[in-house]
Amino acid sequence: MSIKQNSKIDFIEGSEGVKIKEFFNPNNTSNQINYSIAQCSLDIGKKTKLHKIKSSEIYYILEGKGNLKIDEEIFCLEKNDSAHVPPNSKQFIENIGSENLRFLCIVEPAWKAEDDEILEE
Repeated sequence: MSIKQNSKIDFIEGSEGVKIKEFFNPNNTSNQINYSIAQCSLDIGKKTKLHKIKSSEIYYILEGKGNLKIDEEIFCLEKNDSAHVPPNSKQFIENIGSENLRFLCIVEPAWKAEDDEILEE
């Protein structure tokens, strides 16, 4: 069993422009898991870079309001909404609210840097 306390996890800067707290990944836990869970935070008016990953991804909105673009469609998400992003989909999320956008990303199989491709500078 592994316990991760939010207050003891530092944010890191993600390459796509978001602050990330990685909770579980097969590389940082003794559990036999094949997924990763990270809490992300995006400042007001900011958006992540257009990117795609080889894995399937779930976004779950904890706070705020954002537009999630998946390929050519845009979805407005608010607190307690969730969305599935199919593997290899072009995607970004933009904070369109008046507070920080905070969300969980659940990736299966687990996120790996070499599976994440940034499509814009």
